[in-house]
Amino acid sequence: MEPILNGIRVVELAAWTFVPAAGAVLADWGADVIKIEHPVTGDPQRGLINSGVVAGAGGVNHFVEQPNRGKRSIGIDVSSPQGREVTLKLIEKADVFVTNLLPGSRRRLGLDVEDVRARNPKIIYARGHGYGARGEQADRGGFDLAAYWARGGIGDAVAAGDGSYPPIQRPAFGDVMAGFAIAGGIAGALLRRERTGEPAVLDVSLLGTALWNLGPDVVGSKVIGRNIPKFDLSDMPNPVASVYRTQDNRFIAFVLLQADRFWADLCTRLGRPDLATDARFADARVRFANRKDCIAELRDTFGTRPLEYWTKQLADFDGVWDVFQSALETHDDPQVIANGYLPEVTDENGNSFHLAANPVQFDETAPALKSAPGHGQHTEELLLELGLTWDEIADLKTADAIM
Repeated sequence: MEPILNGIRVVELAAWTFVPAAGAVLADWGADVIKIEHPVTGDPQRGLINSGVVAGAGGVNHFVEQPNRGKRSIGIDVSSPQGREVTLKLIEKADVFVTNLLPGSRRRLGLDVEDVRARNPKIIYARGHGYGARGEQADRGGFDLAAYWARGGIGDAVAAGDGSYPPIQRPAFGDVMAGFAIAGGIAGALLRRERTGEPAVLDVSLLGTALWNLGPDVVGSKVIGRNIPKFDLSDMPNPVASVYRTQDNRFIAFVLLQADRFWADLCTRLGRPDLATDARFADARVRFANRKDCIAELRDTFGTRPLEYWTKQLADFDGVWDVFQSALETHDDPQVIANGYLPEVTDENGNSFHLAANPVQFDETAPALKSAPGHGQHTEELLLELGLTWDEIADLKTADAIM
């Protein structure tokens, strides 16, 4: 299969995960994504494992690999006149420029929309923000724990609500969602340019992505004039749209929204046909009225057997249910394997590892991923493609404009 974005070139001037994740998706789809990094420091995310901030093993920097696979890296000091000119030469030959530089930095470096469009009027200019392109905080930086999880309401939505500390998000949880939104927006902008000739300026923020993800709560809260009630597993309105613990401390989720359709069969599989004939639980209406008693009965029942037993009992059950898995367990999931959701790649050092593919597949084909580039790995290659001579490249290195 020819990659869907074959022939599209993207210049990415961004660090950490949010905007680089967009570049990774575009690279998955076949675009030539050129990652600009500072010649000395590179993307600061490269140092997270070496500094001990996150765990690593075997020489694989997974915090770099996941959002940077399939790209080419060039080391440029964009703050120097020579480095800025090289950057603009790359932009001249690109279809998309994507960045998470703050507005003040873009203006100071001469890489704002008007500067870039002066060299390439048809380029799509994509910006990732913490808090949006307008308003008093448009120039404020943001990471997803702050702008997405905290400010966007998600942390509060999943908190217990009893005054205890809220759960903290997993690493880059909001970044990858917002990055995927940028990639989708770029695809739409490319289509518009193809049809009309008009390029777009594209904006995605972590705050806006949070509101989208939490849409039912956000919209509903204003409609009813208060926050949507938090879930209490001991008092769920529908006892079979909930979570239950097994004897070996595993958890099973049930989503039986048409509860009466599945109730009798579920009770039989649980070895509790008496629950189906109990007047307190006979239909959805009375189960709601007696929900605490129903949940208590189901909890007691699931707690008598280990997960393996229940998965066998429910193997051909028509209702929707599934097991809570850990991140490590997903690698052995037959559906994950069959669909190529965690393809294996091998880096330049011979290390083999798995990456999470983006969730879109074209023509029923899983993407073939490549590892992330080394810091500045393709600097000379890309400069030669621009038509620079070896003497010109040497002069740029002497001036510390490139690595």
